[in-house]
Amino acid sequence: MFTGLVQALGTIRAIEARPGATRLVVSLGGWDHHPDLGASISVNGCCLTVAAAEGAPEPTLAFDMIPQTLAVTALGRVAVGDRVNLEHAATPNTFLGGHVVLGHVDGLAEVVGLSTAGEWRVRLLLPGDLGRYAVDKGSITLDGVSLTIARVEETARGTVIDVCLIPETLARTNLGARTVGDVVHVEADYLAKLVARQLEWLKNR
Repeated sequence: MFTGLVQALGTIRAIEARPGATRLVVSLGGWDHHPDLGASISVNGCCLTVAAAEGAPEPTLAFDMIPQTLAVTALGRVAVGDRVNLEHAATPNTFLGGHVVLGHVDGLAEVVGLSTAGEWRVRLLLPGDLGRYAVDKGSITLDGVSLTIARVEETARGTVIDVCLIPETLARTNLGARTVGDVVHVEADYLAKLVARQLEWLKNR
């Protein structure tokens, strides 16, 4: 489990094809977290397992991505040099400054609008039926970042949401580099999904 508060910006140093998996090697920059092998790290909102760790010439973590991970996320599209949002798993003592995030990507949202005049506002088209979990002032996770939905709009293409990025978010995450046409990982609010599932169950009893 995570909170959606990005702790570091990593840089992809290598992408290696291996039997049954693709290995992603990420430089940690100045992040001083030292996870054990097998620990969970959120990489752009996708929960990955630490497969290897190196300290020289720079601290790096390696993750093995199986075909299923590549099929349901955008991690198969990343390239060497790309920046990725990193967060280590929460503990019972973690300050929950964001919201409950599982690191299980629900789909890919498309950036359909961007405004930087006055405030940095991003418009995203949600995939499939994820729009039913989106509410004004509700929580959503985009590339591992816990954000508040500023607006929900139903369009001919589907549900479009607006999120506003404050300077702190732009400085600490890679969301400021997104442009129209890009896709980002989206995870709907877990509590909203639980409520929707229970309502469906009660309706169909």
